[in-house]
Amino acid sequence: MPTPHPHPWRGVLVATALPLRDDLSVDYDRYAEHCAWLVGNGCDGVVPNGSLGEYQVLTPEERAKVVETAVAAVGGARVMPGVAAYGSAEARRWAEQARDAGCAAVMLLPPNAYRADERSVLAHYAEVAKAGVPVVAYNNPIDTKVDLVPELLAKLHGEGYVQAVKEFSGDVRRAYRLAELAPELDLLIGADDVLLELAIAGAKGWVAGYPNALPAASVELYRAAVGGDLDTAKRLYGQLHPLLRWDSRVEFVQAIKLSMDIVGRHGGACRPPRVPLLPEQEATVRAATEKAVAAGLA
Repeated sequence: MPTPHPHPWRGVLVATALPLRDDLSVDYDRYAEHCAWLVGNGCDGVVPNGSLGEYQVLTPEERAKVVETAVAAVGGARVMPGVAAYGSAEARRWAEQARDAGCAAVMLLPPNAYRADERSVLAHYAEVAKAGVPVVAYNNPIDTKVDLVPELLAKLHGEGYVQAVKEFSGDVRRAYRLAELAPELDLLIGADDVLLELAIAGAKGWVAGYPNALPAASVELYRAAVGGDLDTAKRLYGQLHPLLRWDSRVEFVQAIKLSMDIVGRHGGACRPPRVPLLPEQEATVRAATEKAVAAGLA
C-alpha cells in the first residue's frame, strides 16, 4: 500500500463534469474514462459531486456510484468528493460514504438551505468532521449566501473541523488575512479566473473547472504560477482567461461541457433545470475554445 499523502487536497483537483447519455442517465463508463484521462494529463485528482458535477440533480444511488466510479478509476487517494447537503446528518452520511469508498478527503459547503449564522456553520462542520475524514471547506457566498470569512475559517480550523478551504468569493485580499489568522490552513483556488492572483498569494491547490476540457495547459499554468515562473503563467493565463472566467458564471456547467465537446471530449447535455446556452453565449464559448485549440492549448 502506498503511504497516503498528508495533504491529499493539494495540487490540481478537477471538479469533474458528469457525462450523461442522450436520455440524461449517467454514463459511468465514460465518467471513469474521463477521470483517468484527467490524471493521465497531469491533474493530481478529481472532485466528484461538486457543483460542476450536477450533484443536486442526482439520485442518492447515482451520487454514491459516481464516487465509487471515480475511486475505481484513479484510486481513493486522488478523489475528494463534494458532500454538501441541506442537513448536517445527511452531509455526514455522504462523508462516511466517501470514507468507506476509500477517499482521502471530502469537500463541504456550509449549510445552504438558508442563510446560516456562525453557530450553525460551526455545528455543521463539527457534525461532518465526526466521519473521521479530512474536510475541505468550500466558501461560495455567491450561491450559498453564507460567507466563510477568514475569521470564521480560522475558528473552523482551530477546532480541527477543516484542513483547507476552496475559496470562491473572488476576493483575493482574503488570502493574506487568512494566512495571518490560520497559517496552517491550506488555501485552495476555488474560481478559475482568480488563479494567478491566489497562486501568487500562496495557494496550495486548485479545485478546478476548465481542466475538464484543457487539462495539460491548465496544469502547466498552475505549476508555473505556484512555482514563480510568472512569464509562463501570465502568458497562459492571458490565453486561457476568456474561458476561465466562465467558471464564475451561472452557466459554468454548460460552458465547460461545450468546451469539452469542442476539444473532442464528451461534454454533452445537462439535467434540468439547467438549460442550453443562449446562441450568443454558445458563440462566445465556442470562439474562445477554438482560439485556445488553435494556440495549441488542447
